[in-house]
Amino acid sequence: MKKRVQAFFSGMVQGVGFRFAAERIARRLPVSGYVKNQTNGQVELVAEGEEKTLQEFLQQVRQAFSPYIHNVETRWQEATGEYKGFGIKF
Repeated sequence: MKKRVQAFFSGMVQGVGFRFAAERIARRLPVSGYVKNQTNGQVELVAEGEEKTLQEFLQQVRQAFSPYIHNVETRWQEATGEYKGFGIKF
């Protein structure tokens, strides 16, 4: 069963290549969605896929940017199927 995760990363997550790295990681996994800078300094990541794959995706992103991430707020929902790939929103 496909799920959707919305994660808000806070810390020093803007201006360090976070979105580009998240996109690169996502393209190696069967996930779809987007990553986007927020005006409050957070980065929002929305992804859909199998729950186990989404957990792996989040873990890889956390691992890649652990020195920069101070907090992650995640919300799990049912997948909507609205995304066909993964990209960066501006």
